[in-house]
Amino acid sequence: MSLTRHDVEGIARLARLQVSDADLTAYAGSLSKILAFVEQLSSVDTAAVEPMAHPLAGEAQRLRPDVVSEGDRRELYQRNAPAVESGLYVVPKVIE
Repeated sequence: MSLTRHDVEGIARLARLQVSDADLTAYAGSLSKILAFVEQLSSVDTAAVEPMAHPLAGEAQRLRPDVVSEGDRRELYQRNAPAVESGLYVVPKVIE
């Protein structure tokens, strides 16, 4: 698929992008190459490819240890709140 200068102007308007007249031709060429590559990818037969639920199936991921790295600082944070009750932030009622 080949985009024209007019197509790029329309795309830029819809995306609310300001593109100079000098750049329109370059963008039209670049976007046309991208679309051609996508068409090339779409033509590949993937019928025999099994979908993956996880890219590391059958392997274990190395994870960091699940340890507390920061203490409870609720009292410190709630000092700045306008209203606190029983350790919870009190906010104005918004539903009548």
